[in-house]
Amino acid sequence: MADLHDASSLTAVESVGPEDLDELNDLDGLDVLGEPGAAASAPPDPGPTSGPPADPLARAARLLRTHPVIDGYSGLAPVLRSMHWYDLEAGESLLETDVPRLRRGGVGAQFWSLQAPAGSAGSPSLGATMELIDLVRVTVAECPEGLRLALSADELVDSWNCGRIAALLGPMAGEALGDSLAALRAVYALGVRSVTLAGAHWTQGGLTPFGHEMVREMNRLGVLIDLSGCTADTMRRTFLITRAPVVLSHHAEPLPDDVLHALRGNHGVCMVPCTAGTLPATADLLDHVRETAGPEAVAISGAYDTGLPHAAGLHDVSCLPRLIAELLERGWAESEVMGLTWSNVARVLRGTEFAARAAQPRRAPSRAAIGALDL
Repeated sequence: MADLHDASSLTAVESVGPEDLDELNDLDGLDVLGEPGAAASAPPDPGPTSGPPADPLARAARLLRTHPVIDGYSGLAPVLRSMHWYDLEAGESLLETDVPRLRRGGVGAQFWSLQAPAGSAGSPSLGATMELIDLVRVTVAECPEGLRLALSADELVDSWNCGRIAALLGPMAGEALGDSLAALRAVYALGVRSVTLAGAHWTQGGLTPFGHEMVREMNRLGVLIDLSGCTADTMRRTFLITRAPVVLSHHAEPLPDDVLHALRGNHGVCMVPCTAGTLPATADLLDHVRETAGPEAVAISGAYDTGLPHAAGLHDVSCLPRLIAELLERGWAESEVMGLTWSNVARVLRGTEFAARAAQPRRAPSRAAIGALDL
């Protein structure tokens, strides 16, 4: 099985040639991922005299063909639940995401949020989460040429090599688990691979003893710990407890530098949302995370279809090559861009799965109850 740590593990599609450069100036005509199935063919030999394209957008297209974006947060599922009809494979103008625009944007995988949009009334519930899980599964099944459900790092690569865009279930709200470790195991069995800790009773004032137990059980199962929306104290405490890398998929506020340093030591990833007001401002945020936590700790969160305003020039998911081009113009190395788009998140998925395999022989499923630990 392909290894996500190795750039050669991703089967590339056809490279951009000189005749394509005029088309690349018009982003709406740019189909970075190509047609389904194209990912299974090897790229042609460019010849000894060929070099990388000089135009930043052409360079971005070339990089995204081999290292597409793993988008850390999509609000598509809650939006689709409120729509009577939609066609993601053909295109859907009422949304900021559909399969044609995902391909033009060079997106190879997306985390589909199982949380209600910010500002929604009521607390997250397990029942509402189950409905969203079902909706994502049905939607993916209705788009067999464009989407494929991925439950592991290996399946993420398999989806890409088959020319499909991987859909990952999560993050879901930890509050919706109802303070139940059994509920965590149940949603994991249904495919959930990421849980946000913020808002749960066991994150009040940092991380309670039951919160410690929840983090350990997430490590044992192989569930990504998402610290988006958590207080800095909760983040710091989680870094001390977890044996797996963590993610921040949609954290709205800038992180304290000490948290970013701790994230680097944890080998986790901060996914920067494309909601900073302007494209250069979004690039500035990516620069700050890269400089403080290191290039291995930064990734992209589109945050499309969440109701949040997006940076000018990044109005939908097809615009992501513009952001990559901006980073290349700022002097990011191509290896750093490859980490940003694919390798960093893929490494976290692998690391979480490795931690689970290491923990399971030593730790039985926890039956702890919140009432017994959080007195």
